[in-house]
Amino acid sequence: MDAIENLLTRRSVRKYKPDMVPEDILSKILEAGTFAATGMGRQSPVIIAVTDRKTRDMLSEMNAAVMGSGGDPFYGAPVVLVVLADKSVGTYKYDGSLVMGNLMNAAHALGVSSCWIHRAKEEFETEKGRELLKSLGITGDYEGIGHCILGYADCEMPAPKERKKNYIYYVK
Repeated sequence: MDAIENLLTRRSVRKYKPDMVPEDILSKILEAGTFAATGMGRQSPVIIAVTDRKTRDMLSEMNAAVMGSGGDPFYGAPVVLVVLADKSVGTYKYDGSLVMGNLMNAAHALGVSSCWIHRAKEEFETEKGRELLKSLGITGDYEGIGHCILGYADCEMPAPKERKKNYIYYVK
């Protein structure tokens, strides 16, 4: 699939099979995330790749608690990539958002489904979130940008929504 087709056909998936993403494919997705553009090349984001079921479920519970829900906000996806970015860099939110985009587009190119799940900011402002960062050796003032959940769809791919009429304005 070419790059434009990949961008036009990627969809967010909200129902996953329990099958794990193979390590070689996951490493390619992660590498693509590290090549996202960042302000002045400062590379403010970090990615936590969670394939451990216990940690994945802990993050799911933390995320659900932020929403006041008891369900799985990760829709059964077996892999959770948490993107955080260093708040001391002025472009950190944009940098982290571009990493998220690269992760989702790379996943689609490799036949893996994905979805951006919010509330990473709130999760990593908790004591439990800060403890996880510390246990991984992540120090500094990081803010959660998002979770890129990955897995294999257990549903039909969602149809694209019609593009709004006033999406693009030309100046000639």
